[in-house]
Amino acid sequence: MLPEFIRAAAVAAVALPFVAFLSLGLWSFFAEAPSERATSRLVLSTLWLSLAALAAVAVAAARGGLVPAEVHVGTWFASGDYAFELELLLDGPSLTMLLLVAATTALVGQFSVTYLHRDPGFTRYFLLLALFDSGMLLLVGAGSLDLLFCGWELVGLTSTLLVGFFHERSGPVRSSLQVFSIYRLCDLGLLLGAVMLHLVAGTTDFTHAFARPLHGSIAVVLPLLLLLAAIGKSAQSPFGSWLPRAMEGPTASSALFYGALSVHAGVWLLIRMGPLYAHSPWARLAVIAVGAGTAVTSTVAGRVQSDAKVALGLATRAQVGLMFVECGLGWHRLALAHLVLHSIVRGHQLLRAPSSLHEALALRSAGLESHGAIDGLAQRLLPPQVLRWLYRAALDEFHKETLVDRMVVRPVLRASAWIDRQELRLSRQPHRPLTAPAERT
Repeated sequence: MLPEFIRAAAVAAVALPFVAFLSLGLWSFFAEAPSERATSRLVLSTLWLSLAALAAVAVAAARGGLVPAEVHVGTWFASGDYAFELELLLDGPSLTMLLLVAATTALVGQFSVTYLHRDPGFTRYFLLLALFDSGMLLLVGAGSLDLLFCGWELVGLTSTLLVGFFHERSGPVRSSLQVFSIYRLCDLGLLLGAVMLHLVAGTTDFTHAFARPLHGSIAVVLPLLLLLAAIGKSAQSPFGSWLPRAMEGPTASSALFYGALSVHAGVWLLIRMGPLYAHSPWARLAVIAVGAGTAVTSTVAGRVQSDAKVALGLATRAQVGLMFVECGLGWHRLALAHLVLHSIVRGHQLLRAPSSLHEALALRSAGLESHGAIDGLAQRLLPPQVLRWLYRAALDEFHKETLVDRMVVRPVLRASAWIDRQELRLSRQPHRPLTAPAERT
C-alpha cells in the first residue's frame, strides 16, 4: 500500500499544470491579459512543483519497493454497471515517463520565456503549454485505457493549436488542419479499441483487462485498432506526412511535441498494451512492418532536405519507426530506453536548430562541410537511374503527402464544412413558440 503522502504527491503532480491552465485562462478571460512575468511565473512554478512532487514519489517508491501501485483518485461518473474511474498506475515505466514529461516540459517552458519574449501570443502559448503538460502526464500515468484516451485527446488538441500558433499566416493554418484531420481519423482506432476492450474484457484497467488472453478475430482486430491510433500520433506510414509540416509552430513547441514527447505517445501506447500484442503475432508483424517501412523511407527522404527542422522531423520519424519495430519484437524495455534517450537528444537538437544553421554556414564557408559516408556509399553501389528515382521520390516523401491529402484531409474538411453549413441552416430557422395544445370541444 502506498502511504498517503505519496498518493497526494502523485495526484498533485498531474493536477498542478491543469490548475495553472484554469487559473491563467480565467485570469485572461475576466481581467486584462497578465504580463509576461506573471504568466511565466504562474505556469513555470506549477511545472517545477509538479516535477519536484514526481521526484519525491519516485524516490520514496524506489526506496520502499512500493511499485507497481494503483492510485485511486475518485469516480468521474457512473452509468448503470459502468463507472469511469480516475486512477493512476505507478510502475517502473510510468514513473520513468512521468519524470521525463515533467522535466522536459519545465525545461522547454523555461527556454520559451526568452524565445517568445514580446510575442503577441505569449500568454496563449503558456496556456497551451500548461494544458499539454497536464494531458501528457495523464496519458503516461493513466491506469486505464479510458483515462489514457482523455490525456491523448488533450495532447492532440494542444498539438493542433500550437502548429497553427502563427495563425496570421496561411501556412501554419493549413498545416494545423492537416494535423487535425489525421488525428481525427486515427484516434477513432483508440476510441473503438477502448469500446471493444470493454466488451470482451469488461474493463480497460491495465492491471485487470489482460488477465485472460484474447482469442479469435478479436485478438487481431483490437491490436490493429490501437496500432492505427499509434500510427497517427507518432507520424508513422502511411499517415506520417504531417510531421514535417507541423514544424510551422514555434521552435520551442516543435522541440517539445515533435522531438521529445508528443511524437512518442504512440510508442508508449504500444508499450502499455504489450500484453495484448503478446498473444497476437499478426498484429506484431503489422507493427514491425509499419515501423520498418517508416524508418527506411524517412531516412531516405531526410537525406535530401534543405530545411533543418524538416530534416530533424524526418529523423525523428525514422527513430520512432525503429521503436515500433522494437515493440513488435516484444523488446519493450529497449523501446522505453530508446524513447527516453531519443527524446532528450532530439529535443536538444530542435532547440538548437537556429544555432546549428549558423554553425553549418560557418563550416561551409570554411570548406569543412562533410557529405557523409552514407551518401558516398549509395553513389558507389546504386546505378544512376536508381539514384535519380530515389532522389525524386525522396523530395516528395514517396508521394505520401499527396495520398494522405486526397484520402484523408480533403474528405474530413469537406465533411466538416457540410456539418457547419447544416448547423448554420438549422440555427437560422425561426423558433416557433411552444403553445399548449388546443382543447377539444
